Amino acid sequence: MSDEREFSYGEKAVGLTFNPSNDPLVDAIKRGFASLIDEMNSLRLRAGHGEQSRLASIAITEAQTAQMWAVKAATWR
Repeated sequence: MSDEREFSYGEKAVGLTFNPSNDPLVDAIKRGFASLIDEMNSLRLRAGHGEQSRLASIAITEAQTAQMWAVKAATWR
C-alpha cells in the first residue's frame, strides 16, 4: 500500500514535482500558484457552464503562464 497521495488539480497543472535543481524558491512559487489554481478550479466546478466558469478557466490558464514566468525569474542566472 502506498503512502503517496494523489496530486491536486493545481499541483498537476504547475508540474509540482518538476524541480530538477530542488530549488526551495521554485517549490514555494509552484505551491502558491497550485493553491490559487485549485481555488479557481473549485469555483469553475461550482459554476457549471457559463461565463463564471469561462472566467475561472481563463484565470487558471493565466496563472499557469504567470507561474512559468515566475519560475524563470527565480532561476535566471
